[in-house]
Amino acid sequence: MGYPLPLAPRSVCLDARVPDAKLPAALTAPKTRALTLCGVLVGALLGVAAFAPLPYTRTMPGSTSDVLGAYEGRPVLTVTGAPTRQTDGQLRMVTISATSPGERISLWTALRSWVDQDEAVLPSEAVYPQKDPAKAEQETRHEMTQSQDSATVAALKYLNLSPEKVKVQVDLGDIGGPSAGQLLALGIIDKLAGDGKGGDLSGGKVIAGTGTIDEQGNVGAVGGVPLKTQAAARDGATVFLLPQAECSDAKVNTPAGLRLVPVRTLSDAVAALDALKAGGSVPSC
Repeated sequence: MGYPLPLAPRSVCLDARVPDAKLPAALTAPKTRALTLCGVLVGALLGVAAFAPLPYTRTMPGSTSDVLGAYEGRPVLTVTGAPTRQTDGQLRMVTISATSPGERISLWTALRSWVDQDEAVLPSEAVYPQKDPAKAEQETRHEMTQSQDSATVAALKYLNLSPEKVKVQVDLGDIGGPSAGQLLALGIIDKLAGDGKGGDLSGGKVIAGTGTIDEQGNVGAVGGVPLKTQAAARDGATVFLLPQAECSDAKVNTPAGLRLVPVRTLSDAVAALDALKAGGSVPSC
């Protein structure tokens, strides 16, 4: 981490001159004068550096949305071409909030966020690989669209339904990024088939989770999991589905009462939810 301020070179301190008149001898000694001025310069530089913009992004627990319900008054999932079912419980996708693309934070803000377990500071390029703010927003929207398409294909493949006959429309407003994929796929399965035995995948509970998904149903890592578990617990979740590769991250400041369930695939996630309802063996971090 760096900032565009040069450190004061040693020669500046050694060459400093302060008038001797009317000052105590202890303060007019050459060494004392040099150290005093060095302290002033360093203090001034640190003061400026504390507010200098850094290429980092501040992140916090964001919103959660039940994919079986509505977002901003509109259904998240609208299925046509096949009968759907009423569901109980919730399957909540989880987000993180972040400072805007192109926005920089100060060193002081970064330090405060580092010591706050409900916040995290990440390199901006890790959150927004595209440096141009407008293009970064466009990229996150594109990732969400791809995530919706992959979730639909994966869910319909799992149910042996044709994507030519069954269509799914997803509406999550302006939420961007790919991390809702796993929960969207589970929501589509629950809307169309439930657990296959007349019940819901959620078992009437509040289930939250995160993870990308591809058309083959593989669940991928997303980042920001410690913040997402905070958001999930805040909104009533008792179970959190996550990519197996992120177990170690998820165990950082895990909220009390939130059960972490790692999965590799969509099939793993469905099996884990079935086992939770039946009181069977469930993977854990």
